[in-house]
Amino acid sequence: MGKSKRKIKEINSSSMADISFLLLIFFLVTTSMNVSTGLQRRLPPPLPPDQKPQDIDIKKRNIFVVKVNSMNQLLVQGQEMSVRDLREKAKEFIKNEANDPNLPEKVTVDIPNLGNVEITKDHVISLQNDVDTQYQAYIEVQNELVGAYNELRNEFAQERFGKKYDELDPELQKAVQDVYPQKISEAEPKNYGGVKDGKN
Repeated sequence: MGKSKRKIKEINSSSMADISFLLLIFFLVTTSMNVSTGLQRRLPPPLPPDQKPQDIDIKKRNIFVVKVNSMNQLLVQGQEMSVRDLREKAKEFIKNEANDPNLPEKVTVDIPNLGNVEITKDHVISLQNDVDTQYQAYIEVQNELVGAYNELRNEFAQERFGKKYDELDPELQKAVQDVYPQKISEAEPKNYGGVKDGKN
């Protein structure tokens, strides 16, 4: 006598679509999205219609050129460099502690609440990127440059007032900003080379 085969009942999947839909709504509601806040920069006001832009003569020693190519590689003052070394190099340029003739010129300026202070008044950091530079790489480079200014201001505040820059009152913070004014010039993206996806 042969064994009778038992029929296995099929799983009722009629409600699976509803469950999937509810799970989708749940994840959409509970997931936090990273929102890019963009770059905080104040653009200069437009020139009056009757005024022509003036050519500004900047000495080569006063310019710190930072380029990011299409492969997100960093070229600082004509030399390859890692992003992790950029901040210290920028601080060395901005401060020019030893008054190196190859670094920015130092001038003595009378700053309110500080008196006469030697600063590199005319220095400029020129940040240039390739049209194919990744946004994240560009932001990392920019953060290091801004971080260089923040660290210099903090070090000056500690040395002069025995406090962190953030702990100073607004007037003293303004004075420290005058010692280390943030001067980052962001040029229009160009093609600085590097191979990407088989293209030059």
